[in-house]
Amino acid sequence: MKDRFNYLFGSTKGLILVAAAMIAMTTAVWGMLSGPMAEMGVREVVIKLLRMDIVQSEREGRIIILYHSIAMAVVAIETYMVTGLLKMKSFYKTAINLLITVGYMMTMVFGMGFAYFGHNWAFHGLYITGLSLIFFAGVLLCAALWPWNPEYYISDAAYARTKKGVDLERVAFFTTAVTTVISALFGAVPGSYLGNGFETFLAENIIRLPHKTPMEYSIIGHLHIMLALIAVMITLIIGRWLNFKGAWHKVAMPLMILGCIVLNLGVWGVVTPLEPVAHMIIYVGATPSMLAALFLLIWSWGKFAKEGTAHIAKPTFLQKLGAMVSDPLKFGPTWQMLFMNFTTSGIGIFMAIRLDEVFRMWPAREERIELTGHWHALSAIIATIILMYYGDMIGLKGKIRQIYGWSIIFLSDLALGAVTVFEMKRLFISEAEQQPLVNGLMYAIDFGLGMLLVLLAIVMVWRLTDLFKPKGRWTEEATHELSQEAAK
Repeated sequence: MKDRFNYLFGSTKGLILVAAAMIAMTTAVWGMLSGPMAEMGVREVVIKLLRMDIVQSEREGRIIILYHSIAMAVVAIETYMVTGLLKMKSFYKTAINLLITVGYMMTMVFGMGFAYFGHNWAFHGLYITGLSLIFFAGVLLCAALWPWNPEYYISDAAYARTKKGVDLERVAFFTTAVTTVISALFGAVPGSYLGNGFETFLAENIIRLPHKTPMEYSIIGHLHIMLALIAVMITLIIGRWLNFKGAWHKVAMPLMILGCIVLNLGVWGVVTPLEPVAHMIIYVGATPSMLAALFLLIWSWGKFAKEGTAHIAKPTFLQKLGAMVSDPLKFGPTWQMLFMNFTTSGIGIFMAIRLDEVFRMWPAREERIELTGHWHALSAIIATIILMYYGDMIGLKGKIRQIYGWSIIFLSDLALGAVTVFEMKRLFISEAEQQPLVNGLMYAIDFGLGMLLVLLAIVMVWRLTDLFKPKGRWTEEATHELSQEAAK
């Protein structure tokens, strides 16, 4: 039991496994309360079976706590990946992992207990305590990542660095961590006024109000920037994992740093007198960050094609393409980043630019569908990228690796592609003629997301049953990580 506990809470793979399992359980149970499940009568059965205390007028508060519970576990997973990938003092690594683990668990357990099982305000206090611990872990992460420590300078000219040797990739990680901590406060300040001049709301419900308070703007900005920063951090993590370097790396890292800073300044400016021009600043900031991700894609696809055809004197285009996609767990993350531009990023920018001319002409319900679909699709794509990296971390090989990787890509892209068509359907079909299309899209969405959850459930059951084996895969992973730490 001691060895298993040390593996689950002392190793990067174990910590990610625990967080992923908690996300999977929360998603599976609370997914039963969704619209499609309500139509089939499942929602009422789950509510009665688990004795949930559901009051319709409190829906917004429940959803906000649900989203924060899942998001904090995702932030914890990304933090484990950062502390595992980047060089830092062992004290910082241990303290950060400990604080964020206790924090997200308190947030999830007590937050969901407060929201769905009677409003015990002691639980709400412990929920806030969990969020505070995560915030403090973020502050420690900023200190641990400080890139101007000579100990972390690099001399390899293949990577982006300054003349003194400051690692610009580490600067990008540091910038993302610092802006994440500040942007967390951006949502915490309105939350601190709850019941004293501030009421809980969902951003999509107030989109057409002609006048919004600074606190309402703050919450809307907080929602957007936190999701964007989670996406920026996973991009940097994937680049570090793939050993991103060379000319593309030297261009991408300054762009990522610049984009992250400008993007945050634009979002923070939403609650200031700069609000009318804040969106233009956001577009300017988003562009360099998206270019940096594109450069990672170009470099990685070129690398896969070159390495996979190194044994062929003059490889054809199809041979290069085959080599590029031969490993779905390494090809998949950058493919999902490209796919994201067609389903979320590009759609979001198009919507913002043509908001008054096109989207405000639609019924409010249609604009609301687009907004909620946009946020959920971006979250889901980030989750698939994390799952692919985790699949490589735990050493999936052969056919299992291929089935796992391509299943994630196909099922998520099927569902999210259908979501995108559903969001934008009013551009090309009238309400009177939409039902056959909507029915087909709903089948695609339900099948894609449903099977994706089944795949996740299979992985979780496999990993958790492995823990019962005296000499399971978990023992190899624990030994391997100890040897890696000793090598550092």
